[in-house]
Parts: sequence; structure tokens; C-alpha cells
Amino acid sequence: MEYPSADEIKSAARQIAFGIHRTPVLSSAYFDGRLKSRLFFKCENFQKAGAFKARGALNAVFSLSDVEAERGVATHSSGNHAQALARAAALRKIPAYIVMPWQ
Repeated sequence: MEYPSADEIKSAARQIAFGIHRTPVLSSAYFDGRLKSRLFFKCENFQKAGAFKARGALNAVFSLSDVEAERGVATHSSGNHAQALARAAALRKIPAYIVMPWQ
């Protein structure tokens, strides 16, 4: 598996900055005391579309060439990824096809 370089990560962050919140990192005195450790929680539930998946969806949609984007994007999801992809496609003004499981 090849991992992205620091430059690729920084480039992706710049590409999606317009469409995400900078979410807080919080701690919990209760859990710190119970576990005798220091815990940090990255609160991506405060992200636009409700989850960290907004980051990946925006990066994927805005990394498409114009020719690829014209065809739209599709996903099979009943949750956060579907919302994130639909929002990213709307921001790029391209079609999004969301298939949701039933039963």
C-alpha cells in the first residue's frame, strides 16, 4: 500500500478548505480520570454533512477531471457517505446518484 506524501495531504487540505469546518479537538476530564490517561476526541460530528466523510468526498469529487465530473458520481450508502457525496456533487454542480439499501 502506498501512502500519500505530506505534500499530497497538504494539497488535498487546500483543495477542500472552502467546503469544510475546522472541527474542534476536545478532551474529557471524566474519561481521563477513569483511564488515568489523557484522551482527545476529534469532533468530526460537527463537520458539514455530519462526519469526517465530507473530507474524502470533497477531495474525490474535486479531484475529478471536468470530463469525468460531467458523468456524475455514484455511491451505495445509507448514511454519512451518501450525504457527503451528494453535498460535494452539489457544490461542484454535477449529478450524484445515491443508491440506498432497502430492508
